[in-house]
Amino acid sequence: MNYDAALDAALNRLHEEGRYRTFIDIERRRGQYPHAVWKKPDGTEQDITVWCGNDYLGMGQHPVVLEAMHQALEDTGAGSGGTRNISGTTVYHKRLEAELSDLYQKEAALVFTSAYIANDATLSTLPKLFPGLIIYSDALNHASMIEGVRRNGGAKRIFRHNDVAHLRELLAADDPEAPKLIAFESIYSMDGDFGPIKDICDLADEFGALTYLDEVHAVGMYGARGAGVAERDGLMDRIDIINGTLGKAFGVHGGYIAASAKMCDAVRSYAPGFIFTTSLPPVVAAGAAASVKHLKTDQALRDLHQERAKVLKMRLKGMGLPIIDHGTHIVPVIVGDPVHTKKISDMLLSDYGIYVQPINFPTVPRGTERLRFTPSPVHDPKMLDGLVRAMDSLWNHCALNRAEMSA
Repeated sequence: MNYDAALDAALNRLHEEGRYRTFIDIERRRGQYPHAVWKKPDGTEQDITVWCGNDYLGMGQHPVVLEAMHQALEDTGAGSGGTRNISGTTVYHKRLEAELSDLYQKEAALVFTSAYIANDATLSTLPKLFPGLIIYSDALNHASMIEGVRRNGGAKRIFRHNDVAHLRELLAADDPEAPKLIAFESIYSMDGDFGPIKDICDLADEFGALTYLDEVHAVGMYGARGAGVAERDGLMDRIDIINGTLGKAFGVHGGYIAASAKMCDAVRSYAPGFIFTTSLPPVVAAGAAASVKHLKTDQALRDLHQERAKVLKMRLKGMGLPIIDHGTHIVPVIVGDPVHTKKISDMLLSDYGIYVQPINFPTVPRGTERLRFTPSPVHDPKMLDGLVRAMDSLWNHCALNRAEMSA
């Protein structure tokens, strides 16, 4: 077999469909986010503003976080030195898990190297703990959840996105005595819509199922202390396992679950993705713990974040751009064509210094290609004005329709 030819064919298909993904070299500068520097291939540099980052609140630049990380680096050095079972459990990891269990009012929390690994490792391990487990998974769940469910060896059922009636049908069709778990999200990041947490919890109670909630796009930003949508809605006590990330609103790196002490103990004891992975560096754990602690009391930052998103959506709607608005902080603008999406993204970067990555199939369905903006408290009104003007100009340039899209 000509392996190089097969690779060429696979890559050429992406180019032909207009969905080949390119990386650009970005250098973030301390204290200047969302401003950054684009290191061009020709060696030149251009100042840009990042509009697609997941550092939703700018905590990756917050003095509280940086000070904690500097101190931990001075005290401990770089790496953790091993897996959690060998030598990689430090006071910083324990402190972070204590902050997280307090945040969610759960008995325990367990930290992983990413939220992807937390989802994959936990969901793939649960059938070992509950033989015969059936997992009911929302059709639009994160890839990490899909992967964990797919390879766990247990039974799975996929319910239509946010379709509680379909979920009920699936639950009712299975053995009432079989152990069950419903896996879903609080905010789905591509459309920015909320999951029906209360309705799903009601079904879980009715059918004796566990609940597994992914809050990665909500942690830090929703709820009185930033625990997420379940906290905002007074439903945290009805969720058995909560998954979250330290790499988005908390501005650092890593992932976790929060649950009962027995659940966390069982997962850490059986999940290969936890057992055999080197733990987070102490400096990262220290920064994450400081961020979690700080955001428990910084409601002003959350309020400003929501205000920035609301204003951006209002102004884009006012120009007739087809945005999806479900009331969250995520602002998707539908282009509907992979080539145009990439073209607008490239022109925003080169002509206006605005960086937003195109989102194409398979991340979203064909025909719904989009630009997804994530405004933050550190995107000031002047930056917002520049973005709106640029989008208005490029929408005309590409002769795209200005039809408002309903939520």
